[in-house]
Amino acid sequence: MIETPDRQRVAAIVRGLPVLLVPLLLAASTFPGQYRVPGVYWLLAMAASVLFVLGARWPLTASLLISALAIPMFRIPAWGLSGLVPFLGAVALVDVIRRSHRNSIVVLATAAWAIAVLLGRSGYHDQTVSRATPVLEVCAYVGLAVLLGLYLRGQRELAVSLRLRAADAENRRAEAEQRTRLVERGALARELHDLVAHHMASIVLRIGVARHVVADADPRVHAVLDDVHGTASDALTDIRRLLTALRDPALGEVALVDSAALRTEIEAAADRVRAAGFPVDAEIRTGTDGLDAIGRLTLLRLVQESLTNVMKHADRAVPVRLTIDAADAGISVRVRSGTVAARRGDAANPPGAHGIIGMRERVELAGGQVTAGSSGSEWIVQAWLPTMTGEGVA
Repeated sequence: MIETPDRQRVAAIVRGLPVLLVPLLLAASTFPGQYRVPGVYWLLAMAASVLFVLGARWPLTASLLISALAIPMFRIPAWGLSGLVPFLGAVALVDVIRRSHRNSIVVLATAAWAIAVLLGRSGYHDQTVSRATPVLEVCAYVGLAVLLGLYLRGQRELAVSLRLRAADAENRRAEAEQRTRLVERGALARELHDLVAHHMASIVLRIGVARHVVADADPRVHAVLDDVHGTASDALTDIRRLLTALRDPALGEVALVDSAALRTEIEAAADRVRAAGFPVDAEIRTGTDGLDAIGRLTLLRLVQESLTNVMKHADRAVPVRLTIDAADAGISVRVRSGTVAARRGDAANPPGAHGIIGMRERVELAGGQVTAGSSGSEWIVQAWLPTMTGEGVA
């Protein structure tokens, strides 16, 4: 049975109680005159209490030795509460039975304690007492300890059994939930393929046709059509990657974004911002081979969301700086821009508030960290993603 630190601490305290209680019992039983606890009794009692503490590691050995020490303690005249000390052997027997699953060990410890009681208590009673009294004492002192030990062992085994059943039920529930999720993901993938992907492919095809139909149109019309065609093609590619992920149970093993294509995707996102009239300085100082599939996808979505917020909220007069670098066993991402909201100190409504929440959730799922906020006249998005090797990628 697995024990928590708190349970182990309580068990250690209970195990050490005899070392504190035995001297108190002996001191409370020492009176002036002849009613004194002999020194040898003190030694035997303290040795038994120390052995009981050591029983946490060697329960059977401690029980046998305590039973052996109980024989002379039963025979030595002791007064008052000190007479309870020999029965530490019964407590040690209970501990052995509670912790052991081998009947041979239980029988050996029980026999040792029964012999100790029989030898220690024989001749202890006067002649007027029945000869059956020592036998009854053995049955009582040994029988009660055995029954208590068996009860505690039964409770211990029952707790383990219930814990295993609960774990098994939880595993079955998790498997059923996983199967349900796979079914739902399969249905979602079919719907996404039949509806969204079909329409996106149709849009890409029709724009391609339109480009040929209006071949002699204004160049600005061609530029708009090319931009729409590129955006639709990228969206269709993203949908196909998502379909692959939805149909694969091992989502982390799917190459949602190829490492070689990640730099191209990031540069394409920066180009779209430049096309919108923003000066962008993109600097990628490290490779992304150390990121897994989810990490690469998270990095791309983080950059895309940050640059989308730039186009919505940033000041066109302030250059946008995108930096991706190796840092602290991972990869850091930093996007700096000048925002109108930041300049007027509108902290209550930060730009792209909902997008920031989505970025934070996505980065946290990937095991990273992200912060976003204003610094003077700038809006800064700072994120960190861990690599698979735990080392920065050169």
